[in-house]
Amino acid sequence: MTRMSGGESQDPGGRPLVAILSGAGISTDSGIPDYRGPSGLWRRDPEAEKLVTYDYYLNDADVRRRSWLMRRDSPVFRAAPNAAHEAIVRLERSGVPVRVITQNVDGLHQAAGLSPRKVVELHGNARSVLCVVCGARGTTEDAVARVEAGEPDPACEEGGGILKTATVMFGQALDPERLGEAVAIARACDVFIVVGSSLQVRPAASLPGVAADHGARLIIVNAEPTPYDDLADEVIREPIGTSFPALLERLTTGPGGVSTSG
Repeated sequence: MTRMSGGESQDPGGRPLVAILSGAGISTDSGIPDYRGPSGLWRRDPEAEKLVTYDYYLNDADVRRRSWLMRRDSPVFRAAPNAAHEAIVRLERSGVPVRVITQNVDGLHQAAGLSPRKVVELHGNARSVLCVVCGARGTTEDAVARVEAGEPDPACEEGGGILKTATVMFGQALDPERLGEAVAIARACDVFIVVGSSLQVRPAASLPGVAADHGARLIIVNAEPTPYDDLADEVIREPIGTSFPALLERLTTGPGGVSTSG
């Protein structure tokens, strides 16, 4: 029996555990641009990276003002789950034990119907905000409404501290509890699928290696090469919106519901 963090274990029927690490590429079909792809945000506008870099954000009011305008105009808050998100939900509802580790902050896995308990958001969630001084929380929707009402850099209403989205910016450490849960999943799973991630940002990028070292079958679905392609049992370069749902459908045809071999 595969033991998970918090006492969760593999399905009593012996069905293998499928872990999915999702990156920005899974959400591009929902209208959310990725960052490092051929037409990614950082390639089109390298200066935009400052808007989500912690030190710049804390120390430059102009960066904060520009960052809030970016949030106001972000497609994240208008996006809906796409075929890839929905395919994961179908897999989970078929009875296959599934856990998702995501580098995304858009909340689309949960919006598609996956239980929040089964999603580890390594980089937080853009739909809420927090004060960097007192930790008070609120919704991004309310903060953006204040921006639209004429506050270019809305401060915490409780103590006046700087507000930021409840996401992990560049220069911030990941939450150790979330990272620990992700590592436990990678160690425990039988199949580890990377979808839409360039695997360039650590420590998330190390998880495929952890899974492979513990005997998992590693599958990578990404348009561009990744550092782990040579380690993978299968690499898929086809568009995620069609190839990833087809992959999950194919996995369900193996013994016990999921095939752990090629």
